[in-house]
This record gives sequence, structure tokens and C-alpha cells, in this order.
Amino acid sequence: MTRPDNPTLGIMLRILSGMLFTGMVICVKVVSDTAPLGQIVFFRSVFALIPLVIFLILRHEFPSGLGTTRPFGHLVRSFFGAAAMFTSFASVALLPLAEAVLLAQLAPVLTAIAAVVLLSERLTLWRVIGLAFGLTGVLVLVWPDIGGGVVDARRMLGIGLGLLTALLTAFALIMVRSLTRTESPGAIAFYFVVASMTGGLVTLPWGWAPLDAQTAILLVLAGLFGGFAHIAMTLSFRYAEASRLAPFEYIALLWPVLADLLIFRLPLATSFLLALPLVLMGAAIAASEGKAKPKPV
Repeated sequence: MTRPDNPTLGIMLRILSGMLFTGMVICVKVVSDTAPLGQIVFFRSVFALIPLVIFLILRHEFPSGLGTTRPFGHLVRSFFGAAAMFTSFASVALLPLAEAVLLAQLAPVLTAIAAVVLLSERLTLWRVIGLAFGLTGVLVLVWPDIGGGVVDARRMLGIGLGLLTALLTAFALIMVRSLTRTESPGAIAFYFVVASMTGGLVTLPWGWAPLDAQTAILLVLAGLFGGFAHIAMTLSFRYAEASRLAPFEYIALLWPVLADLLIFRLPLATSFLLALPLVLMGAAIAASEGKAKPKPV
């Protein structure tokens, strides 16, 4: 295997991936009051498939790279990934972008804990500390709602969906970890997008909205941004080691913050500013576990 040899390019691609992802969620948030959730998921998946297939063709992995000996594994991974897309978009519709994306940062912590349960990995001090920081951050985020006596039901639902997104993403990442032992990344991504597209299409009988030109363009852009974001992230790991890219995972939070301030004109809540370092610390601790010798608890 060729070693990563262009870390600067890898870092630039990782930053670009975060910007494209933010472009996707901005589009999703704008259309969330017009188009139903299933319709948004369908369009996001269909138009993400276009850059993904082109990318796989250029890598000579389509259709030959889509063969699999583990169809059930792809089915399970795709189910969790598609469910996470539904809950993520629902959370984005209900919360400021920065808060919805911050809650998604709990996925690495929950993945580390899920690996203990599902893969029989050891429960280490790193994982316990990471979980403690992450949960403390969530408590700080919701405290104004649960401690002030007046509960904002819409906001609490959004936070609950954000936490469910992180949990579903953790299960999906566990399956990806398992599948990558025998399956190509292209196949894993392709079947996930197809499953998400199918999940969105299933909601058609419940009614989709007629689309005006602006909504249609935003839905197409959501798919294209999402597809290219995935490709940029995939390529970033080709040119730079994961440990070098890790700090730039958290720069991706800057773009939703700017979107809230400049596009949606939403002020940053004090609870978000206090929760931000706690959640990111938890994610960083969970992600850096492999850099140190694990200490069983």
C-alpha cells in the first residue's frame, strides 16, 4: 500500500469536505419548511450518486468494485446510515446548524463505547473519560431548557434527534470498520447511498411537496454537495494519515457557526459556547485512544 505523501493536499481536501458538508446542511435547512423529510433524503441521495459513480468510474471501480461477499453486512450498515441521515436532517430543521453538527460530534465517543458492546473491545479509561466529557457537554447544552422550568419542546426534540443521529452513526461506523476488512470503500459508499435513496422513495405515498425552481435547485445542490464532500474526505485519507487529519475534523464546526451567524442570523447561545469545548474534548479523547497504550477500567 502506498504511504500518504502529500499531507498538505490531504488537509486541504479535509477542510474542503467540511465546507461542502456545511453547504449540504444549509440547503437542507432552507428547504426543510417546504419539502418533507423523505423527499429531502431522496434528492440528497440521488444527486450524491452522480459524483460518486463518476469517481468510481475514474478509479476503475465501477461496476467491478461493487461486488460483495457480505450483502447482509452492507444491508445493516446502510440501514443505520440511512436512519442517521433521516434523524440528522430532522435535527437540522429544528436546531441551529452549529448545535446539530456539534451533537453529531458525539459519534466517535459512542463508537468507542459501542465497540465494547458489539466487538468485545476492552473498556478503557480513554473511552470512559471521553464519554464523560461528551455527556457533560450535552447536559450543559440542554440545561437552560431542563433547569429553567420552561421546556422548549421543539428544541428538545431537535436535541434528542441529534443524539439519536450520533448513536446511529456510531453503529454505522462499527459496521464500516467490519466491512473494510473485505469490502472496498466505493462499494460501502455506493450501497449506503442506494439504501438512503430507497428509504426516501418509500415515503412518497405519504405525500411529497410540489417543488418550485428554488427548492428544486437547493435539493439538487444538497445532493451534489454531499456527494463531493464524501469524495473529498475519502481522498484526504489517501494523501495524509488519519492522525494528521484529526485536528481538522473540528475545524468543520467553524462553517456551521458562520452559517448561523451570517446566513440564518441566529446568535450563538451561551449554552452552546460552554458545551462546545466539552463535546470536542470528549471526541478528541476518544479519537486519540489509539495513540496511547489503553488502560483497562
